Amino acid sequence: MQILLYLCSMKLVFASNNAHKLDEVRAIMPAGVEVLSLRDIGFDAEIDENGATLEENSKIKAEAVAAFINDGMMIDGVFADDTGLEIKALGGEPGVYTARWAGEPAANRKKALAELAEKTNRNAQFRTVITLIKDGKTVQVSGIVRGQIAKEEYGQGGFGYDPIFIPDGYDKTFGELPAEVKNGISHRARALQELVKLF
Repeated sequence: MQILLYLCSMKLVFASNNAHKLDEVRAIMPAGVEVLSLRDIGFDAEIDENGATLEENSKIKAEAVAAFINDGMMIDGVFADDTGLEIKALGGEPGVYTARWAGEPAANRKKALAELAEKTNRNAQFRTVITLIKDGKTVQVSGIVRGQIAKEEYGQGGFGYDPIFIPDGYDKTFGELPAEVKNGISHRARALQELVKLF
């Protein structure tokens, strides 16, 4: 009973204003966990994600937001994520540069398809690292979903590389799969499932 009461009163800040990410996170979080965006707490500073790894960037974001929060906000914790698409035939690229590889989402997808045009190995994985700062402690968890890069774009759903990524066990891209299916198997979903275990 005490655990249920705690979950019903938990308020966490997710270090993002990305509407797609926020929708996905809120859909996965247990009932009673309120997830606030950076906009919700009035955080509008630019965070310089200059880390060399997903782990470093995730921590940089979480620490920047945690430093902004004061006692009057009644916040229980902060979590931040960083996600990379790691394509085997490209030596793990774009990796930590996933979001800004070619500038913006459509250009990123176009570059991935062009780089793989002559490749037979289209294996890839999405990896998400989440940093949670809560009760004075910093913990990291991760989630991975493996799959293939499609030969062209399919579907209008999701965001980023979703229209070209086919997760293992499926014949449709993340861009074609219903949100409830993607939210159950995605890299971010798997990392969040690990995160929830820490509450």
